[in-house]
Amino acid sequence: MTHSVPVRAQGEPDTSARTELTLLVRRSRRLPADLVEGPNTISQRELVTGYGATADDLAHVCDVLRGYDGFEVVGIDAAARRVDVAAPTSEVMRVFGGTAAQTSAVDAFTEQTGTYRTWEGEPVVPPELADVVVAVVGLDTRPRLRPEFRTFPGQQRILYTPPELGALYRFPAGTDGSGQTLAIVVTGGGFRMEDMEAYFTGLGLPVPAIRTVSVGGVKNEPGGPGDLEVVLDVQVAGALAPGADLVVYFAPNSDQGAIGALQAAIHATPTPTAISLSWGAPEAQSTPQVLAVMDDLFAEAAALGITVCAAIGNEGSSDGVYDGGSHVNFPASSPHVLACGGTTLVGDPGSGTIESETVWNTGADGATGGGVSGAFDLPDWQVSAGVPNRPGSKTPGRGVPDVAANADPATGYQILFNGQAGFIGGTSAATPLWAALVCRLAEGLGRPLGLLAPLLYEGPTTDRVTVGFRDVVAGNNGAYASSPGWDANTGLGTPDGTALLESLRRRLGSSAASE
Repeated sequence: MTHSVPVRAQGEPDTSARTELTLLVRRSRRLPADLVEGPNTISQRELVTGYGATADDLAHVCDVLRGYDGFEVVGIDAAARRVDVAAPTSEVMRVFGGTAAQTSAVDAFTEQTGTYRTWEGEPVVPPELADVVVAVVGLDTRPRLRPEFRTFPGQQRILYTPPELGALYRFPAGTDGSGQTLAIVVTGGGFRMEDMEAYFTGLGLPVPAIRTVSVGGVKNEPGGPGDLEVVLDVQVAGALAPGADLVVYFAPNSDQGAIGALQAAIHATPTPTAISLSWGAPEAQSTPQVLAVMDDLFAEAAALGITVCAAIGNEGSSDGVYDGGSHVNFPASSPHVLACGGTTLVGDPGSGTIESETVWNTGADGATGGGVSGAFDLPDWQVSAGVPNRPGSKTPGRGVPDVAANADPATGYQILFNGQAGFIGGTSAATPLWAALVCRLAEGLGRPLGLLAPLLYEGPTTDRVTVGFRDVVAGNNGAYASSPGWDANTGLGTPDGTALLESLRRRLGSSAASE
């Protein structure tokens, strides 16, 4: 994930200060690809006993760590395969290598400047742990993530409530997400319950069950710029899946915070049907370790039947990396998530008629991301979709996005924020929309969907519309133009939820619940 821009260097940190790390331990067995790609799923218990860390490995890591000067084991999570440890920074540098420094940086969520620890050099796992520990997280504490909402500076053109978008996208009748859990992971901000009660009541909807979970000491604390993202996510998800239970995970904006929140959500009871991630950063500025750890978490989620939905960004094909090249957003570029792009939608919710839908690209005011991953290879299920090669290369890569929905703030989503009605957009709005649709599809099918993409890509070609989708064939996001079939800005297109449910029902059946 991207490093936030340093404001000024602060110099050497207090090396006697406490550093808290997370060590991730190897699996007892590798997750098989056919389990990750579904459609069959496993339970939390089966994941832990069949593919989790062994008790011997966890005990070995703890014994070795306790043997280092000043090291304290502060937590063990067998399900998440993690050991949390704390030690003076000087001892951490001695054991894992590298050099710590202090930097002042701006958190993109809160827009607040803080002092953070940076770490120069990749961590080196001691020989006695090299075969057991697969990652060390927490050395660098800088903010990594940006929220993917976008406000509109011009004159408002069109405004939709989430239920109106549900009508235009034909969310399946007779479903409301009942019996499903929708998890939302955020790394800053908060919401006021009085806003939620007024918003849903004003839409004539029941106020959904909303539970909050604190990760790393971060709580629901409204009062800053990050609130807009949280409010958008909760109100879109709750209005489009009003029967689902919503769980909002608040975490620090750091690698360690995001990973911890994802682990908490994925291993929660009950297992969520969908996870909505309305944040990200350029894949090219992410460390290989973070890419690998998060991608493995998303594979784990898929095996459990969780569909992870992620925003692809609002900076067009550059993804905000202005080097003249094309870049994609992570975690949306992971092949184990459903990557959500954005459109400009003009329609009449009363009649359910879509008059036009084009790629969202309003220049400096924002554009949907999309492109080809430089880190992840082309998945087998995407081979027939016509994904171009990586920029400047003859090698294929994972194509982004998979799906799309309205994201242009000029055709924005109505929200209620601090008692005032407003409108907002961005691919972070399209993401909870898709997460809510996943919950309603799962309810209609009587089973979770897990990694949805292999099912969606069954049979698509470069010139044929996928069943359950409306193809978007006008516009571009900079480097990539829309075209019939899949393209690198709106993926397979925007949903026809009713047709998509029927298509999935024909292939999966309506009551094949997971074990």
